[in-house]
Amino acid sequence: MSVITVVRRAVLWVPDWPVVAAMTEAGLGADVPAAVLHGRGLIAVSAAARSAGVRRGSTRRLAQRACPELAILPHDEGRDSRLFEAVAAAAEQAVSGVEISRPGLMIIPADGAARFHGSEEALAEALVTAVAEHAGIECAVGAADGLLAAVLAARSSEVVPAGASREYLAPAPVDSLALAAMERAQRQEVERLASVLTRLGIVTLGDLAALPFADVLARFGPVGVWAHRLASGEDLAPPVLRRTEEDIAVEHVFEDPAERIEQLVHVAKEAAAALDRALLDAGMRCGRVRITARTEKGQELERVWRTDVGTRAGAFARHMTDRVRWQLEGWLSGTAGGPGAAHRPGVGPAGGVPEPSPLVSLGLVAEDVVPLGAEQAYLWGGVSGADSRAHRALERVQGLLGLEGVLAVAEQGGRSPRDRAHLAPWGQEAPPARAIAHPWPGRIPDPPPATVPPAARPALVLDAGGAPVTISRRLAVSASPTWVRIEADPSDERAQAANRHPSSGHVGRVEGPVWDRPRPVESWAGPWPVSERWWSEDASRSAYLQVALRDGEDTVTAVLLAYGGGEWRLEAVYD
Repeated sequence: MSVITVVRRAVLWVPDWPVVAAMTEAGLGADVPAAVLHGRGLIAVSAAARSAGVRRGSTRRLAQRACPELAILPHDEGRDSRLFEAVAAAAEQAVSGVEISRPGLMIIPADGAARFHGSEEALAEALVTAVAEHAGIECAVGAADGLLAAVLAARSSEVVPAGASREYLAPAPVDSLALAAMERAQRQEVERLASVLTRLGIVTLGDLAALPFADVLARFGPVGVWAHRLASGEDLAPPVLRRTEEDIAVEHVFEDPAERIEQLVHVAKEAAAALDRALLDAGMRCGRVRITARTEKGQELERVWRTDVGTRAGAFARHMTDRVRWQLEGWLSGTAGGPGAAHRPGVGPAGGVPEPSPLVSLGLVAEDVVPLGAEQAYLWGGVSGADSRAHRALERVQGLLGLEGVLAVAEQGGRSPRDRAHLAPWGQEAPPARAIAHPWPGRIPDPPPATVPPAARPALVLDAGGAPVTISRRLAVSASPTWVRIEADPSDERAQAANRHPSSGHVGRVEGPVWDRPRPVESWAGPWPVSERWWSEDASRSAYLQVALRDGEDTVTAVLLAYGGGEWRLEAVYD
């Protein structure tokens, strides 16, 4: 059953923002026909180019045929975001907070801002005027109940009366749903849904809103629910305000370069206390602290620590004192990626590490700054004392062993369960090497397995006659898998003893792998082929099977097996 959530929103929209940003950076006038090319098609076209017959989605050749003087500009998301900051700052001359949903589109909670300016029409006029005067950009503003209605209203500079959003949206085509998608991957998914709806004869948002909610959920899943609610003039969540508070920083310069750990205890305490006072004086609290240091040799060291300590008196200072001290100890000792680790040589005759360089300055920068009382609490309550002690212990170990001594697991893009695990230093925000949002053809289907061993374990897959099962290059399985044997864990004394028993045919020391007992196959699915990096020397080609193994009368274990190079291996175990 749908839970109705309606928020009155004002939307500020800059038409064709990617091409506006590109033309601004290139110094082109507004009357120059221009377009932004991404891949094989144009993603944004200026008004002058549109009047000459250039359309979005056209190829470069077709666009230049229609307008030979067309300026083709490159796509740059960083540029679009960077230049849109000027528009956001200009809008904040009229309202106290905005949410940047994507470059070119901002959302403002309309109720409070409209009361301040007198009406929603006055709010729209104030926003358009502020952006024109302070950023030199023309924009459009609309207001309505719900996100999609507000976006469509902004594109036509309208104010939709309260309670009329569903009727306002009804005649709009279903492909208008893509305007409310704020990310590229989400937009592509919504465009696919709109294509399916159109083929089914559901061509307007009114047609979609008239469908039963339960039927939409059953047929189209979460994206269908999202689309149905927006088509009905509803929302999923209120906007998140963009605040103007800047980072707060303190700096300590050593009178003499610090090269002994004993010198750091007092400095760490003073620096943490100074940052705490600066935050309290500003009435702020932060979510992260960036610790920076400069060495006598000019090296710049930097590390980010996350903090979830609230406003308890003295708690933040004590919390950060230990973390600053531990980080400085790691840098001076060369064990935490500091001055010594930065130039750590390979193992040589001496096998040593260069002497770390002394520190000449220390800086603390509070990031993710929010006003006091605006901290987001955890869903099931705050951080307990046990949580804090566990974090403290992990961070202390990291200070002793170095940055890479304590790792946390995060998800990244990939096809196999092992590839999708990303190890990052505890407390650090290391971006994944492979984006999750990218398409990964051949990825192991969900649900993902719960246990992935550190290294794949060899396995035997046998048919009913005990012969090895193989998979051809055409993905033909030689026979139905009947038995599976996994290489025994060396610490499993029972498996080792069973293989040394006279009945196993072995006496004394067993050479080669030791196999666990054979387990019958209850069922299996696959194979899924995965061929990666075929153009390089480290190319790999594997086929995966999901196999349910009978462990006993009432116990079944599901595993993921991979076949490649004529051998089987255990990749992961399901719950």
